[in-house]
Amino acid sequence: MKFFLDTANVEEIKRINELGLVDGVTTNPTIISKEGRDFKEVITEICGIVAGPVSAEVIALDTEGMVKEAREIAQWADNVVVKIPMTEAGLKAVHILSKEQIKTNVTLIFTVAQGLMAAKAGASFISPFVGRLDDIGTDSLALIRHLRQVLDQYGYSAEIIAASIRNLKHVEDVAELGADIATIPGSIFPKLWSHPLTDAGIEAFMQDWQSFKG
Repeated sequence: MKFFLDTANVEEIKRINELGLVDGVTTNPTIISKEGRDFKEVITEICGIVAGPVSAEVIALDTEGMVKEAREIAQWADNVVVKIPMTEAGLKAVHILSKEQIKTNVTLIFTVAQGLMAAKAGASFISPFVGRLDDIGTDSLALIRHLRQVLDQYGYSAEIIAASIRNLKHVEDVAELGADIATIPGSIFPKLWSHPLTDAGIEAFMQDWQSFKG
């Protein structure tokens, strides 16, 4: 499974990337706005740090506007991916962009039908939102499971990015269900490599070592 870092914080990306854990990065207008920096500047800097795909979202909601923005964003770096919302206008934009070899990530997927439409339109990635479905009491894991089955059954190449990851269990569950990627906030990453028993074991080893030296 690939890990994407869901952030626009450059220092956070550098720190976790040095562990060899970052296969790509996803951003959105909300994340970018928190950095208080120019949108293009942040995206191009991230693209220079991470070798894998870096998603940058369009602001326009109409097809013409999305396509225009996407063509500009696609020129910023070879590894940039244009993030498009799951709407009729978005699907049309994705279809146009796919013919121009511009990679897209269709976001805000909440049903198998939406994921299937995005894949059929030519999306490079589709992003079902796990946490937000959990928030309304819907079985988010069933969505990942069924999307995996449908894409495999019909041979679509779109990769599933499990988004809106809220905790360690989400990461483990979507990995078991065959999501290609989990996009994870920086605050969640340390929880993937940490465990109280690991900490306790290290402390016990150190105490034993001090006793042996003494």
